[in-house]
Amino acid sequence: MVHRLEPLVIRHARRLPMPSGPAGPAGPAGHSGVVARQFDATLLSVGFKLSADLLEQLSGLSGETVRQVAARTLDTVREMVGDHVQHNVYFVDFPANVPDTFDFWMRCVAEALSDDASHDRTLAQLSTGVIDLLTLPSYGSYQHTYAEMLAAHDELIAAAGDRMTVLHLGGALEDEVTALYLALAGSTTPLGEEGLRDLRLLAGHCVDGPRPEAIPVRENRAVVNLARLDAGASLLVDTVTDVLRLACALSDGDVTLTEPTRFRSLSRPVRRALLAALDAVVAQAPAKLADVATHREMFKRLGERLHPHEYPRWPHAADVFAVARGEKQARAFDSHVEELLGADDVTGAARLLTAAPGMLFRSLDRLLRTCRTQEERDAVVAAAEQVAPQVSGRVLLSVREHFHNRLEQEAGEQRVFVNRLGRAWVTADTRPPVLPPERERLTAALDAETRRRLPRPGHLLIDPGVLDVALPLSGKATAAGMGVLPRGSLSPVDGELLRFFVYWKQTACSTDYDLSALMLDDSYATISWLSYTNLSELEGEHSGDITNAPDGASEFINLRLGAVRGTYVVPQVYIFSGEGFEEVEESFFGFMLRETEQQGRPFEARTVRMKSELRGPGRVALPLAFLRGSDGRWRAKWLHLYLKGAPSANRVEGNRVTVAALLRGVVERDYLTVRYLADLMAGHATATTLWDGKTVPDEPVTYIGLERPDGLHPGSRVFTPENLRDLIPG
Repeated sequence: MVHRLEPLVIRHARRLPMPSGPAGPAGPAGHSGVVARQFDATLLSVGFKLSADLLEQLSGLSGETVRQVAARTLDTVREMVGDHVQHNVYFVDFPANVPDTFDFWMRCVAEALSDDASHDRTLAQLSTGVIDLLTLPSYGSYQHTYAEMLAAHDELIAAAGDRMTVLHLGGALEDEVTALYLALAGSTTPLGEEGLRDLRLLAGHCVDGPRPEAIPVRENRAVVNLARLDAGASLLVDTVTDVLRLACALSDGDVTLTEPTRFRSLSRPVRRALLAALDAVVAQAPAKLADVATHREMFKRLGERLHPHEYPRWPHAADVFAVARGEKQARAFDSHVEELLGADDVTGAARLLTAAPGMLFRSLDRLLRTCRTQEERDAVVAAAEQVAPQVSGRVLLSVREHFHNRLEQEAGEQRVFVNRLGRAWVTADTRPPVLPPERERLTAALDAETRRRLPRPGHLLIDPGVLDVALPLSGKATAAGMGVLPRGSLSPVDGELLRFFVYWKQTACSTDYDLSALMLDDSYATISWLSYTNLSELEGEHSGDITNAPDGASEFINLRLGAVRGTYVVPQVYIFSGEGFEEVEESFFGFMLRETEQQGRPFEARTVRMKSELRGPGRVALPLAFLRGSDGRWRAKWLHLYLKGAPSANRVEGNRVTVAALLRGVVERDYLTVRYLADLMAGHATATTLWDGKTVPDEPVTYIGLERPDGLHPGSRVFTPENLRDLIPG
């Protein structure tokens, strides 16, 4: 079990659980001390290091114990940065000697003509005036081994700017696992796909241990209930939809209920447990039958698996499926609201919605747009002020961000929509404005309520680099990986060479992913691009097109930031053919930063700043963009977007307008950032200090930053991107 749980702690907390084992020779000069320092040195090669406390603790264990810990940890951190696979390139000495695109294609044609097996086919194509590159023997597949590629490159020259991620000393594995379980299960914001998968493993392990005080996110509750059902424990349900989500989890379906689930046959004990839970919910609150209408078809299909007619002792459960089939009426709450709005009774609708505070807050924009008189507008805002203390912190902050961006739009302005899966699209904004007095009054009320809920931080220590990180109001807005920040975040890019990479490994059929980069000016017009159709430009080079990945394949783009003409660089991953991002065995994107004098291999783990899983819908991925500010400095703007694209043959040339429109929508939107919460917390702090990156106070602090500093007082509370969701008040 340690081999499954220990990596979770390292990935989520950057802590290495302290192993138990026999002690080694005393002192750092002992054999175990030497092994521990060797471990630390090996970690440095992939951009990690041991904290001083952790190195000291490991030095006191036996050498064999340290070796076992080192082997497990190295496997984990290498996978975190994408160093667990071999990254080959088509052009063996990339980024040097990348040929002109047309010259390269002509060379492939010449080689095909000199090959007896392809000569006739190629000649026939030439006679038509059109050549299919994929039919040329030397195009799209590696022409050398990984070892030959390594031999063509010098060792990486170490630089002060190389990434260094510190692994800190953790407690006993069981304590660390329990703490992580409680943090994930009790999260106030939805987790991403990776987080839900990890929670499922942790919940099964911790089912008999401590429980979080509350599980406010329903998807999390479904995963926890799955473990409780397996263990025969009581279920944590208070709505009929909780039971539906659990049924989806039992069938390895989508607990967010975004995608339909094909329910499996269920055993009698499981059917009895689900029906009993449904019966208890409806018996206690019959009005909750109205929730069935939202997912009517899913409830109908679930009823076919549960056979409620076989269990007459749970009549209220049978009512759930009668409502789903339309045999019993249960009027939904929102139908009452729609009836009032249809009668132009905005004040009555607002008054009714106070019984559902979350729904009221999500309806505020619509209500205010519908108002015709100042009296109605005042009534809507007053209703929001009245119920604000009952609304979740995540909804408070989401509405605060919404109204901050709800300025009077200019004619022709566009809106960007992003669903929970990261699928994005653009449409014209035709909404009438929300008037400034109501906007300002709501903003003040939201600020006051958020400030009231935030903890008193004591001494607040802030890394300035984290201030422009967007608040993680949903884990769906952040891909799994390392160094990944929520959509809308800004982070500095310090380096002279910027290198993107994509890796994919197909599952069953030939799959061709294409890495591209689009360069735009300050008005979002295209200047140039790099892709397999344009291998080199003033800005940089493409590593060459790989069209099949049975053993995994990589593509790179190397950019000289000082040579970039324009304001924006948008790396993209296109599916030209084959399996989607959610179908391949593995796929991820990332970027590295280097100085000009650094050489090394195309992929060097300790220069990786970010590695993000590609597991979204659509055929085009936009992980992030790079923006040049008025000060000349580059920053990353995190996107985490997916475009539908075409079924095949997607290319950067065909998506320039759509990409530019999406980028503009994200860049010009003001996201609620850590700076906002830090300013609110500072009002309750005994002291507020911007960390200089060197010394830390010798007293407990509340630290907010991109990385946990070494040497913080053990009584400190720490918020980094891995647990930034804990800053969101409940």
